[in-house]
Amino acid sequence: MGSVDDALAALEEPARECLRTVVATARGARPDAVDGVSYGMPALILAGRPLLAVAATARHLSLYPFSPRVIDAVEPRLEGFSRSKGTIRFTADHPLPEGLVREIVRLRSLEIAGS
Repeated sequence: MGSVDDALAALEEPARECLRTVVATARGARPDAVDGVSYGMPALILAGRPLLAVAATARHLSLYPFSPRVIDAVEPRLEGFSRSKGTIRFTADHPLPEGLVREIVRLRSLEIAGS
C-alpha cells in the first residue's frame, strides 16, 4: 500500500470508499502518477508535481487539483458542488462523477506537461 491508500484506510465509511473511487479514477487516467503528500494531504504526483490531492473533513470531502485554472475550466460541470479557488467539495451522498475526475486529471496533466 502507498501513502495515499494508507491515508484513505484511516478514514471511516462512507468517506473512505468515496475518496478511494476518486483516487482509483485518477490513477486509471494517469497510471504513471505516484503516491505522495502535498500540503500535508495524500496526493498523486506526476513528473514531480502534485496532480491532485484528496481530503475528508467532518462536513465534506475535497478534491484539490492545485490549479484554479482547472477548476475554472470544469466550472460548468460543477453545478451542485461547493468550490473555491483551489478546492472542489463534495459528499459521499453527492460524489464527483468519474468523467469529471478524469477531465480534471487530463487538464492538470496538460498544465504539468507545459510547465
